[in-house]
Amino acid sequence: MKDYAGWVQVECKKLGDTDNPEVSELLKKAVRCLKERPVLFKYCAEEVANMRHHALFRRFISALTRGGPGGLPRPIEVHAHDPLRYVGDMLGWLHQALASERELIAALLDPDAISDSGPANHRHSVREGDSSKGESDFTFVLDRIFEGACRPFKVRVEQVLQSQPSLIVSYKLSNTLEFYGYTISELLGVDTALCNTIWSLRDATQRTFFNILKSRGEKLLRYPPLVAVDLSPPPAVREGVSLLLELISTYNSMMISASGKGLNFDPVISAILDPIIQMCEQAAEAQKSKGALARRGRTSSEPIGSKRDSISVDAILSKKSSTSVLSGESSSKVYLINCLSAIEEPLMDQEVATSYVKNLRSMIETHARALVDKEADSILSKCGLSSKMPYIKNYSSTDGEDDAKPLADVVETSPQMLLECLKAFYGLVTGTEGSLPEFEQLQVPRLRSDACYGLARALAEAYELIYKAVMDPKNCYPDPRSLVKHSPEQIRTILEI
Repeated sequence: MKDYAGWVQVECKKLGDTDNPEVSELLKKAVRCLKERPVLFKYCAEEVANMRHHALFRRFISALTRGGPGGLPRPIEVHAHDPLRYVGDMLGWLHQALASERELIAALLDPDAISDSGPANHRHSVREGDSSKGESDFTFVLDRIFEGACRPFKVRVEQVLQSQPSLIVSYKLSNTLEFYGYTISELLGVDTALCNTIWSLRDATQRTFFNILKSRGEKLLRYPPLVAVDLSPPPAVREGVSLLLELISTYNSMMISASGKGLNFDPVISAILDPIIQMCEQAAEAQKSKGALARRGRTSSEPIGSKRDSISVDAILSKKSSTSVLSGESSSKVYLINCLSAIEEPLMDQEVATSYVKNLRSMIETHARALVDKEADSILSKCGLSSKMPYIKNYSSTDGEDDAKPLADVVETSPQMLLECLKAFYGLVTGTEGSLPEFEQLQVPRLRSDACYGLARALAEAYELIYKAVMDPKNCYPDPRSLVKHSPEQIRTILEI
């Protein structure tokens, strides 16, 4: 039997002499008989693994540096300047070589596994036959064969990463390595040298990709842009969205192996958009601070003893030219809404960004409500009604209890005070003495329309509270019709709601 095994070993050594050797029927029968002696069979398997290991290493280096016979196909390293093609060609060569080597080893060590279903189902058929030992030998041999190609492959991919590829190229490289990682693991096994090399390179490529995004985000936050006069989004918003759309296009078109799962794209979206949103928030905060300083500068020139609620209606309406001018805080809200909308609109049709778009929409709605509330309060303040609303709301919440003090007897809500303030309110609502904000700087027509409607509704609701309080006999207003000249329905009609 030892002489028999010696002959098999000699024949197995010859398998390393050519790139695509043929396995004779005699050798197949000999190996099948040798399986009855596991130790001798193992020696033969190791001999095959070593011979094919060296043969594959030579072929891989030749494919990288010299190419095929007569220079065709051309050497893979000719495309070293193109990272995607360079890495893709190396992985494609390894995948093709793996299919050939797998067929060779299956024909030699386990010829019974070759069936009409093809060699790709070898491990499955082995499991069905409950031959875990055969599977282990098969995987060991293939792992050993491709072990030699790991080092030259890894060195070249690391050189590509050291050349600082662009963001898009880094992402595409990561996807390519991910695809081949799954595909090759199906043929070779998960815990093998080549698969471990591919996964480690995939991880390194992802780190490179996210490091580029991190540096980009830090730069945006280090130098936030000034807010434009028209409150339009800065160029960084458009650039970021354009970059994200390109990555989404790559993600949607990337290859996925049968056992592979789609990559989680949420971290990519967050890494690109979160710093942009933070940058816009920083710029908006600076805009709000500028507005606050400007307001303090204006109020410092007013007479010390002046009070908004005690001035005449003519003095109130003399400020009508600034009624439709947004405050610093409102301007910052409009700016943020414009920035968030510029991000949301292009992503609405992208399924992969559904969750992020939902969050964006929630943020926009929150800022829009705050904008409407701020402008409604600002208008009521200009009319002198803002300081009156707490008394009126308190009366409404107590439902006019009998022991409550009549509003007509409260200084803040006395008939004379309300008369002056309501005259100013009517002037603004009807447009005869000023105009309400139309939010022209909101760049999305739907949001502009919603804001105008929300402001009108807030003013109508405030007026309805005032109207009910004045018309209630318990508040002892001597001539309520002279104060509230319009019904709530009329005000709603005027405000077109």
